[in-house]
Amino acid sequence: MAFVPVCVQCGTRSNPCRCKVVGPTLGFAAFVVAGVIEWPLGAAVYLFRHRKGRRIMAHPATVVYPRVTSAISI
Repeated sequence: MAFVPVCVQCGTRSNPCRCKVVGPTLGFAAFVVAGVIEWPLGAAVYLFRHRKGRRIMAHPATVVYPRVTSAISI
């Protein structure tokens, strides 16, 4: 049996039931995919350019997850 993570965000005003399931779950999946690619790259860049490396490693949490989550209203 496979474990499938489901994220629930309640208290939003983007839909009538005030709960989101699909958006946060897809946002989490996009976050993981982006993190697998960008964190090792950011760590390598961090060795030479600290600030740039930190920005690359923070990109999944500051850009990818919020955009995917807010793009899907359910």
